[in-house]
Amino acid sequence: MTVIVLTTCPAGLRGFLTRWLMEISAGVFIGNPSARIREVLWDEVRAYAGAGRALLAYSTDNEQGFTFETFDHKWRPVDHEGLTLLMRPHWQEREQGSQPQPPSKGWSKASKRRRFGGR
Repeated sequence: MTVIVLTTCPAGLRGFLTRWLMEISAGVFIGNPSARIREVLWDEVRAYAGAGRALLAYSTDNEQGFTFETFDHKWRPVDHEGLTLLMRPHWQEREQGSQPQPPSKGWSKASKRRRFGGR
């Protein structure tokens, strides 16, 4: 089983993938192509995704029963004691030593109402 998820990718890329996979929801494609076809499809996705993001997940013979690859995703796959996990950007910043910035004050609607006395 192969699953490809596209986010903000060109419509032409979605049309190309429908030749080999079935689109079960907007940007979500599933199917059971051979490994060679899957690699060709993933190469095309990476080449034509533009400013979009893509995620490929497919079944394989490992402890989890599947593996995945990402393209231009904020979350990145990390191997942890034989398991592939996704690392969130927030935790990446902490590992690198920089602290996440607190949200700026005064921008919410409630803050503006308190500050200027509006309803």
